[in-house]
Amino acid sequence: MSFKFNFRLLQAKSTILALFGLVTVLCLTVFGLQSLPALAQDQTPSNPNQQAPPPEAGGPNSDVGPYAIPKKKEEPPPPPPERPKKVEGMPDYAIQVNVPLVQVPVMVTTKDGQFISTLQKDNFRVFEDGVQQKISNFNVSDAPITAVLLVEYASTNYSFMIEALQASYSFVQSLKKEDWVAVAYYDMKPQILVDFTQDKGALFGALNQLRIPGFSETNLFDALYDTLDRLDRIEGHKYIILVSTGFDSFSKLNLDQILKKVRTTKDVTIFPISIGWTLREYCEVNHCTGMTRGMIPVNRMDYYQADNEMQTFARLTGGRFYQPRFQAEYPEIFRDIAGDIRHQYQIAYHPSNEKLDGSYRKLKVEVVAPDGGPLKVRDQKGKDVKYQVIAREGYTAKHTVD
Repeated sequence: MSFKFNFRLLQAKSTILALFGLVTVLCLTVFGLQSLPALAQDQTPSNPNQQAPPPEAGGPNSDVGPYAIPKKKEEPPPPPPERPKKVEGMPDYAIQVNVPLVQVPVMVTTKDGQFISTLQKDNFRVFEDGVQQKISNFNVSDAPITAVLLVEYASTNYSFMIEALQASYSFVQSLKKEDWVAVAYYDMKPQILVDFTQDKGALFGALNQLRIPGFSETNLFDALYDTLDRLDRIEGHKYIILVSTGFDSFSKLNLDQILKKVRTTKDVTIFPISIGWTLREYCEVNHCTGMTRGMIPVNRMDYYQADNEMQTFARLTGGRFYQPRFQAEYPEIFRDIAGDIRHQYQIAYHPSNEKLDGSYRKLKVEVVAPDGGPLKVRDQKGKDVKYQVIAREGYTAKHTVD
């Protein structure tokens, strides 16, 4: 009986212990499941080959690192400039005044063509339409030249062509290396042989092309108009060396039209050189009834008229007209022209009549003594020397387009 009691008591203890163990396992299971998500986050499996990221490097855009450059602190924008205080009575707009300036190149030479270089500003008087002007700028120029050699070369007369070439070669030979020169010839119409260049070889090469003339027409007025029109686009003072008989045979323009163009063109001086005097003198001595230019009969009066026209071109622009009778005169003529071109008095003034109305203003330049009396020029022997003042006769007051 005691055995049965002990056995039952032992079974009861085992049952209690089993129940207590089951409860303990259930409790541990419940608490373990609640802590698994946190452990999964903290206990990520590590890769033994993975390296830790380096610390953030310093530089121009960072404030960290061993060589960090501090970032520039943002500064506030500068305050707007203060508006100037308005002065009572002063308008709110600006006034721009363009005062015209007239430039007049003047040559003063002896009767033999020698330049008189000892004159001063007080020796000159400038009149515009009879009103004396105040000279603002004055100097003596000795600068390179810009010129066009315009040559008549047509199928007219062999003597004319030879003289034209001789004169042209002499002119090119007289040039300096700083000069800018273009060469053009004309018969029925003008042709540019070489544009502005400082190369004498190119100029001689252009003249060497003048061997076989084309047409017998000599349209001087059209050629001169075209040359003046082209020079109008070039700044500074320009010159035209016109080697021609002066005879115009078939131009579209008439004399009045070309004279108007010459008057209204600024900063251009024309030096005409007449060719054909050898033949003309021969006919005068031998009483020729007429001469021909190709198939065109020409009488003496036509050439006299041509001379007067070229003299007018020179006078209106402040140049000089030459009539060489021998080929040996050409080098001396071009030395004179070079002296006239390179040695000039440059006079400028602001006209008292400021209206740019397109009217033609007549100019007159006088040379006087410092006291206002007549100027006397003496040579080395003390003898009085006659002199001449060469300047353009006028200009057209008009607006210029820059």
